Amino acid sequence: MGDITFDFSNKVALITGAAGGIGGALATLLARSGTTVVLADLDAQAIETRAASIGEQGGSALPLPLDAGDAESIDRLIGEVRERLGRIDFLIPSAGIYPASEIDQISDEQWRTTQRINLDGVFMLTRRALPLMAEGAAIVNLTSVAGHRGSVGHAHYAASKGGLIAFTRSLAAEVGPRGIRANAVSPGIIDTAMTAEARALNGAEWVASTPLRRNGSAAEVAAVIAFLLSETASFIHGEVVHVNGGLFMAG
Repeated sequence: MGDITFDFSNKVALITGAAGGIGGALATLLARSGTTVVLADLDAQAIETRAASIGEQGGSALPLPLDAGDAESIDRLIGEVRERLGRIDFLIPSAGIYPASEIDQISDEQWRTTQRINLDGVFMLTRRALPLMAEGAAIVNLTSVAGHRGSVGHAHYAASKGGLIAFTRSLAAEVGPRGIRANAVSPGIIDTAMTAEARALNGAEWVASTPLRRNGSAAEVAAVIAFLLSETASFIHGEVVHVNGGLFMAG
């Protein structure tokens, strides 16, 4: 796909999971569009490298460590953003895990870990970030087609993403009167490192079930997120936008 840019001059974006495929693609796109991007991830080396790359291209990036499911780590992150940048215009919690186990093989700890990172962490981050967000700010969460349809072998993941859909709609109802927009994107099968193992096992079947007959790219998801953050989407609120090549529609 060709280059896409928006005018996000003087905006500040906080992206968690910034070392990942979608988070990284979004960080590059937003930085190219004038945003100061805060890159938060557990993989400190990866975000340092990404920040350096963004800087070499003339962008502005601040890498900060984060354990996305840990309240104290989130507190430190928000404290750093408050002290160094003073505000958050765009919040994109894209950190997540995609474990594979059938229900009778999921341990209680595996279930709790998945909810802690994929759902609890988004709540904890959002609650702490909201005091730094003002009218005109925007939030985009990352759900999944699994949150709508369920997913064999990924019940813990699907449950966390289904919960995130409900959270996003509740959040939108509460922050809308403040002039803050909240939406979500729901990707299908995207070519990223997080899905590599599952694609190796099920990739041909998933492609055959997708009307466009291919997987998506991280850049395609990032472009939709950027659109939802932009003023072009100023009256889109409380929505979940499917980015899955028709996989959800096909059932």
